[in-house]
Amino acid sequence: MSRIWTLFKAHPYISNVAGYTTLFASADLIQQSMLKGEPVKEPKKSLFPNSDLSESGLSTEGHIPTPQVLLQEDTIQLNNTRAGIDWSQTAKVALVGFCFHANFNYHWLRALERMLPGGGLKRISGKVVLDQLVAAPATISAFFIGLSILENKEDPFEDWRQKFVTSYKTGVVYWSTMQAVNFALVPPVARTVFVGGITLVWTVFLCNFRQQRSLIAS
Repeated sequence: MSRIWTLFKAHPYISNVAGYTTLFASADLIQQSMLKGEPVKEPKKSLFPNSDLSESGLSTEGHIPTPQVLLQEDTIQLNNTRAGIDWSQTAKVALVGFCFHANFNYHWLRALERMLPGGGLKRISGKVVLDQLVAAPATISAFFIGLSILENKEDPFEDWRQKFVTSYKTGVVYWSTMQAVNFALVPPVARTVFVGGITLVWTVFLCNFRQQRSLIAS
């Protein structure tokens, strides 16, 4: 532990940004593992569109089950099993985390400490309020818009319009508490990686929220 702490003090930028990005990407892997195996509803398609079979799998001339029933059941079972980890998605989350969130939080937390140095209830409260007014909307917006751009969505602001308000309201409760702990107990040199740790839980929520809403929309 002492060697890790020495590394943080010797190379604060590299250590904090690398640690934050790793935790950010890990959050996506966790949420994918949580969703893995959940059913994905897909419309049934007739396997014999030109035959005399009905959609129910029964002959139109009687009530004898046909091979369509068994084939459809097998197809539905395959469709209802989610594929493995989407490493492309995780790479995109990591890229957004590295390019914006890790670097932004590193410089933002240092700026907050310069503006309101030290502890005390008044200063800690001021840091938390500023963090929610500036950092929270910026990081949430960068997450939704950044991923939409990397996914080449036609409207990169669609996810942001649909999910920003709910995400921000949830984040006010979660981040106000966590940042109060951060500013009160964590040394400035390690605050970015601490934020990365609590971001792990937050990003799991954001990734899951984004994926669930996307599945519903589709």
